[in-house]
Amino acid sequence: MWHQITSYFKFLLKSKNQHGVHSPFVFDLLTKCFYDTKKYPAYKTLKVYRNKTIQNKKLISIRDFGADSQIVKSNKKKVTTIAKNKETTFKKQQLLYRVISYFKPDTILELGTSLGLGTVAMAFANPSSKIITLEACLNTSKLAQSYFKEFELKNIHLQNSSFEDFFKPKSSEKYDVVFIARNDRKEDIVSYFYMLLDKTNNDSLLIFNDIYWNTEMTEAWNQIKEHPKVTLSIDTYYWGLLFFRIEQEKQHFTIRV
Repeated sequence: MWHQITSYFKFLLKSKNQHGVHSPFVFDLLTKCFYDTKKYPAYKTLKVYRNKTIQNKKLISIRDFGADSQIVKSNKKKVTTIAKNKETTFKKQQLLYRVISYFKPDTILELGTSLGLGTVAMAFANPSSKIITLEACLNTSKLAQSYFKEFELKNIHLQNSSFEDFFKPKSSEKYDVVFIARNDRKEDIVSYFYMLLDKTNNDSLLIFNDIYWNTEMTEAWNQIKEHPKVTLSIDTYYWGLLFFRIEQEKQHFTIRV
């Protein structure tokens, strides 16, 4: 918690809004997407979905997976407790909706479905997108799948798989947007980044959630944003965004959202 607090104050001192940005690509992203204040009708549906999970008092067994697909802990939680987790706030859902609406990606990969709060935001934002989302916990994935079916979201393809197992088969598929859920371990985040490098194209966007959750997440973010293939990185405190546009001069931005 202390790391999050101190990091936030440092972020505030460094951060800018659109008036301090000289990149046309980033300026348009901020003014037309990040700072878009339009009340989209889909926001109401996202709220309905969110409330449905929050009102679910059912107790389910949760299994969290660590490196090499080994189960590191198992416990029981109420669905409402999972839904209230700050990992996917309503504000984040809205921003994710706007990002997908703005870029209109054909293919999306999500590492960490949980209850699907982020997944549905992407699905409603661009119904023509193919969304592959991975959830290692069987009970959680079954619950998320039931919600997707109830809301008739047919562009979501949920796989009950660890991230490592998903990437084991050789595949030439590229992803336009990848959303990576929070992970407490630096080595895991860096490993996911390298696994994803071959799955990106010039216009791909990687979004890392909660980059200031702990020191390891922050260290991982600071390491991967310096990779030679990364030409543009944006730190919004809650998210870290990476772009690979070869026409873009290598730049880093710290942006208030």
